[in-house]
Amino acid sequence: MAVLLLAMAGCGSPSPEIVGKWQMSGGDPKASVWEFSETGSIVIGKTRGRYSLADNNRVKIQTPFGTMVYHMEFWGDHMILTEVNGAKLAFNKIK
Repeated sequence: MAVLLLAMAGCGSPSPEIVGKWQMSGGDPKASVWEFSETGSIVIGKTRGRYSLADNNRVKIQTPFGTMVYHMEFWGDHMILTEVNGAKLAFNKIK
C-alpha cells in the first residue's frame, strides 16, 4: 500500500525544484523570465501555457505557439533545459 501511495504521489505532480521564477542566464537584466506554478501553469514572458513532467527528467511545455519538450537538470538555484536537438537554455532561480 505504501509503495502505491508513493507511486501515485509522483505522478503528475510538479517537481518542487522547477516551481518558481527562473531568469535566463547571460547577464541581460531584461532576459526572459519563466514562471512555473505548483498547479502546472507556466508564464514565459507574457505568454501563458501549461507544463507537465514526464519520465527521465523531462518537461513538456504547451503554449499557444506550440509544444516543446526539454530534459531538465538542476543544481542549487540553476536549471538547464536541453532541447531534443541539443540546444541548451540556462536559468537562474529568482524567486
